[in-house]
Amino acid sequence: MYRDLMALIRRELLIWIRSPTGIISSLIFPIMYLALFGQALNLGKLLQLGGPQPPAVTQAAFLGAPDYFSYFSVGMVGFVALTASLFLGAQLIFDKRLGYVKKSIVAPIPRMSIFGGRLIAGAIRPLVLGAVVFTLALVFAHVSGLSGLTVNGNVTLLGVGEIVVALLLLSLSFTAVFLAVGFLLEQPQSYFGIVNILNLPLLFTSDAMYPQTIMPGWLQSVSAYNPVSMAVNVMRENLFAPGFYPHPAEFYLGELALYAFAIGVLDFLIARRGLSAK
Repeated sequence: MYRDLMALIRRELLIWIRSPTGIISSLIFPIMYLALFGQALNLGKLLQLGGPQPPAVTQAAFLGAPDYFSYFSVGMVGFVALTASLFLGAQLIFDKRLGYVKKSIVAPIPRMSIFGGRLIAGAIRPLVLGAVVFTLALVFAHVSGLSGLTVNGNVTLLGVGEIVVALLLLSLSFTAVFLAVGFLLEQPQSYFGIVNILNLPLLFTSDAMYPQTIMPGWLQSVSAYNPVSMAVNVMRENLFAPGFYPHPAEFYLGELALYAFAIGVLDFLIARRGLSAK
């Protein structure tokens, strides 16, 4: 089973690497938000309209981040987990139409390996793309005329591990969601119609772009249960000054783990039905 699983993971990653269009499509939205939206919408300057504010005021406004772009760019690292997972279900639908899934079913390969190969490979992609977005945001800080990501926290090895785990759990969750949609649908047009409904609402109901403190009460409640919010809160607590969030990073990691487990079990049940021989 281990060899089968690794072979299928390798196959999925090779398909991804050999499709630069898909990689660029996954990166285009986060990069555009960083290069355009994040540079134009500088909420930090609004704080200065009444005169220069001490750094403590800015940190309080952006929950430990030294400026708005730093707050915003970490949110885009979390958002890339969503955009990188969008095409996984579509790829599954095309594989079903081309007969690859049927070939996998009749091959002497455990159903768990077929499902796990797609899930694990799909979760690895956002880790790579998230690192690209994070690096680009750091580079912006050294380019004249651009706002960039400034890390003002005491980042430890444990903190780096928590960031990686948060991004991995978030990636597993969204990968499972979109694979489940791919197993349920047969037409790519229907698939993209559904993911377009999910995409932006997941972003705008999270605190990836703006703090929960400025949201109306009902939206704060929604944002608190949004997995994007959970993941970026873990990253921000480790990258910026601590003490601005109601829960420690470990609490948000626990919520993410429960969410990923629940979605993963549901996706497996759907996948098992879709992979049953007909």
